[in-house]
Amino acid sequence: MNVRKMRLYDTENIHSGEDRDEYEKDYARLIQSPAFRRLQGKSQVFGAGSGDYYRTRLTHSLEVSQIAREVARRLGKQYAFLSKKEHPGLMIDPEVVECASLAHDLGHPPFGHKGEEVLDRLLQEQHGLKYEGNAQNFRILMFLEKRAGSGSGLDLTASVLLAINKYPFCIDDPGRLKGVYSSEWEGINSLRQTWGMPGNSATLEAQLMDLCDDIAYSTHDLEDGIRAGKIQMDRGFFEDDRLVTQVIQEITNDPSYSEANWEHVDKTAMVKEVLIHYLEQWEIIYAECDREPSRTRREMKARWVRKFANEVGIIDDPEANWKKVTLVREGKQNIELLRTMEILKKLAWVTLIKDFRVQRLHKRSEVMIERLWGSFKNYDTGHLIIPPDWLESYEGQKDKWPWERLAADYISGMTDAYAEKVYAEFFASRSGSIYERD
Repeated sequence: MNVRKMRLYDTENIHSGEDRDEYEKDYARLIQSPAFRRLQGKSQVFGAGSGDYYRTRLTHSLEVSQIAREVARRLGKQYAFLSKKEHPGLMIDPEVVECASLAHDLGHPPFGHKGEEVLDRLLQEQHGLKYEGNAQNFRILMFLEKRAGSGSGLDLTASVLLAINKYPFCIDDPGRLKGVYSSEWEGINSLRQTWGMPGNSATLEAQLMDLCDDIAYSTHDLEDGIRAGKIQMDRGFFEDDRLVTQVIQEITNDPSYSEANWEHVDKTAMVKEVLIHYLEQWEIIYAECDREPSRTRREMKARWVRKFANEVGIIDDPEANWKKVTLVREGKQNIELLRTMEILKKLAWVTLIKDFRVQRLHKRSEVMIERLWGSFKNYDTGHLIIPPDWLESYEGQKDKWPWERLAADYISGMTDAYAEKVYAEFFASRSGSIYERD
């Protein structure tokens, strides 16, 4: 058996045609799933529907998949050990990385990171359960989504499932902030054991997907921010000491912050240097593009994506006794460029997410999710206002899932607009018709 193409449930391939490669089937199952379509209505940075220009979760996922697929192809030519196929977790298949990139954000609820934060708080405070977007991915892929002949999600290949699993541990274990819910961890862990995956190491494909996600965040979100006028391309904006301080604060407050990566570094000096370099590069490209902002934004984004993507490589990770996908220069991890990427990510976060107008929208979305949760969380009343197919799914699985988890599933699957629609049905003073279709 090819362990990379095995499936957890359709082990004999009786529900799948033989006319396509297994990864082609995975790709089709993903892009034709309702969960994937709903990404078009979920926030990336700006609320979905804020404008025709700005990215949604769907366009972000497509862009990550394009970057990851091309980098995967280059790595396959660059590193001879990949062709030896010595271990299923030490291989990089462009089609697998593409599928994983398309699926990596399926678990995000409406209203971006704020929605995730609120659902997690409500579930933990009231029921001792966690909510986390990466874990919700597997809840969707392994249970909530349905395909013909399967009652167990999309039943993707082991390669794709493990390529999505960038946090390879159970989130329900004490102290874990990210991972996989225990209900789905059993299946994921069994695949990891079959592959002989070491410790908490992720496959090379999962690491590559995760790094390309960071590349997209640190370049595309800035493009949206410039277009929205949140990032002003002038020296007064980029030399503001308050901006520098806020960027540093976000870097050090990040849960993934490692002091070792910033050892002996003057953070203030480096942040100022990166910001000024970014502005000076803009000024050069602006002149090259005949002072046309739209062309300049696109070219600026393209050059930074190329800069990061061309540095992606693979090195040995002695501590984990495994391989590591990271930014590499001359055979060593390029820490300086990784710091630059982190600074640009935090620049986007500070100027976009922390903007007081965006925070007002977040407060509005927090209120909506809290009140929707209050309407659905109790079975006695919630089952009367949830769609029949969701109720049928709960009745068939209630020995495995508590009602509160399914209620969270329902809310988290909503697009921004649909969440507002249901909220208006419950709480707004307006007339409606029962013949309006969801």
